Amino acid sequence: MDARRHPRYRLQVGICVYPHGAEVIRGETVDISQSGISAMLRVEVPVGEVVRLRFTVPGGEVEVHALVRQRSAFRYGFQFLESSTAQDLIGRTCRELALAQASAK
Repeated sequence: MDARRHPRYRLQVGICVYPHGAEVIRGETVDISQSGISAMLRVEVPVGEVVRLRFTVPGGEVEVHALVRQRSAFRYGFQFLESSTAQDLIGRTCRELALAQASAK
């Protein structure tokens, strides 16, 4: 059983990761929840680092700070750190993805 606070939904969009003092890293998201997002990256980002993320969901562009929580090979898990209009947009996107993915089953 998945003990996460929020359910995850498949989301495959481009993502830009901005580590402190380093070049932008481009990747692709795997899934999203109200509290975080996972992405495939080809460049290493240290676990525990706070980064800025930028990606687009159906409702618009999201820019949010996140903590790098975990890494498994090229897959990274990010925990969103701020409550803002970005969180509202992420929440709306998760609700829409829940409906779309439930009807696809």
